[in-house]
Amino acid sequence: MKLMKKIVLTALVAATPMMAQVKEKIEVPYIPFPIKMGKGFDTVQANCLMCHSFGYILNQGRQPKKFWAGKVNKMIVHFKAPISDSDRKIIVNYLFKHYGNGKEQ
Repeated sequence: MKLMKKIVLTALVAATPMMAQVKEKIEVPYIPFPIKMGKGFDTVQANCLMCHSFGYILNQGRQPKKFWAGKVNKMIVHFKAPISDSDRKIIVNYLFKHYGNGKEQ
């Protein structure tokens, strides 16, 4: 019985913020992400942007090619992104060319 009371109390506490009401108009700001078009963008769009926004890529900052290869491999290995080996190379090259820092390592 004590366990049931704890579960109910926890559920009520967790649900309380969902019942909050705001009277003023809430406006979510629009943040444009400067997407660089170029060779390989269509592959990035088909393989990467189906799961996350381009902002995720931009938020990584300018990185070396090894970093971008690691990120793409992480998406394939850990998140099971269905990216072929040929597409992986295109994506890494696109990211490095447009969002890289010019360094291989």
